[in-house]
Amino acid sequence: MSTVTTPHSGLTASPAAEPRDQEAAPAPRRDAEASKAEILRAARYLLARHAHADITLKAVADRAGVSAPLILKYFGNKDALFARVMSFESDADALLDAPLEELGRHMVRHLLEGQTQRGADPVLRIVFAPLQGEQGEILRANFRAQVSDRLAGRLSGRDAGLRAELAVSTLLGLGVMYGIARGPHLRGTSVDEIVERYAPAVQAQLTP
Repeated sequence: MSTVTTPHSGLTASPAAEPRDQEAAPAPRRDAEASKAEILRAARYLLARHAHADITLKAVADRAGVSAPLILKYFGNKDALFARVMSFESDADALLDAPLEELGRHMVRHLLEGQTQRGADPVLRIVFAPLQGEQGEILRANFRAQVSDRLAGRLSGRDAGLRAELAVSTLLGLGVMYGIARGPHLRGTSVDEIVERYAPAVQAQLTP
């Protein structure tokens, strides 16, 4: 075996042994929660552009990068999948997760970061209810109960229901301009600046 002389000590050392051949590590299993999130995101995307009746599981699977049988494994069937998509409950949990005195800022930031960072909007899909026929009525009923009525329940003072709907409609206007109309000035402005400018309009209805 040949030896290598170290430059400072004068001692010799054997060269490093060649690593043994190893079997290729198995590919990591796709994370179940990540797959479910991709499926829901794909279903939301398609629901915003097509009638519920026209959307196939294959279309959802293709967009999500999974197989249709995997969707059936996770959600059971198409109706169960879209029942999740048409529910605002978990989105409202995050949207309304702030003390009342800070809620306007939180709601505006959450909406914008949902679009810019997570590729999802917590409430904007309600604007596509007219595309959905009878399913649109489910969207509307869920939205009222899970978002605007829930918010109204947190407000004190007169006209809580009206104020909640005004606050939510103010938020929806921002979502439409940012995410659908894609206003270039709005999208060219930092989230922090938009929050500073826009949140007071939402907060004015929450704590007048």
